[in-house]
Amino acid sequence: MEKGGVHVANNVPVYIQIHDQIKTEIEKGKWKIGDRLPSERELSVQFNVSRMTLRQAIQTLADEGILERKIGSGTYVARKKVQEKMSGTTSFTEIMLSQNRKPSSKTISYFVAKPSSSEMEKLHLGEEDSIVRMERIRYADDVPICFEVASLPLDIVGEYSKQEISRSLYQTLESKGGLKIGHANQTISAMVASERIAEYLDVKKGAAILRLRQVSYLEDSRPFEYVRTQYVGNRFEFYLEK
Repeated sequence: MEKGGVHVANNVPVYIQIHDQIKTEIEKGKWKIGDRLPSERELSVQFNVSRMTLRQAIQTLADEGILERKIGSGTYVARKKVQEKMSGTTSFTEIMLSQNRKPSSKTISYFVAKPSSSEMEKLHLGEEDSIVRMERIRYADDVPICFEVASLPLDIVGEYSKQEISRSLYQTLESKGGLKIGHANQTISAMVASERIAEYLDVKKGAAILRLRQVSYLEDSRPFEYVRTQYVGNRFEFYLEK
């Protein structure tokens, strides 16, 4: 039977039926990526259900990454999250291009320095060595995805320009240096965005962040990159493949 704009099926909660209808309408193009949905009040009237039931449907869609709720602004059709497969070593640029996204970056700082104790440990350096330390915001289709701090041994990257390194490090090493990229060790943890990171990534302070620490190696097992990256939790996801 019908209840307002919702078909009531046996044993299927109404909020799930609303979820399915909204998802179908998105898939059919009624709302496109970035479009703002009608307010909860309007949708609850449309489906002839309580605000609480409507909110359950919206939250379920948000949990699935189909919708994005922005406090004080409304509910929007979410962009598809950028995905990184947790195996091998792949550059941010390669990930974006493989998913038909336009990669870009903004360099916040770039300088030569002496390595810290952790950088010496991760990159197998001594106190007499130097590194290039680079901070960047990385974008997909002009949307900020992550903020990263990369430490690179000067003896590996010193002959390349700032533009060559900041635009695509991996491509530069392979095409200009004739080096082969090998494996990487990665550690992932959860945190919240600081005021500085929130400003860089266009999120609210305290928003969910995925933190990745990665050491990347050349094929000959020399470490060439120690990177600390903070990803916007609702714009990026890692997946494992066994």
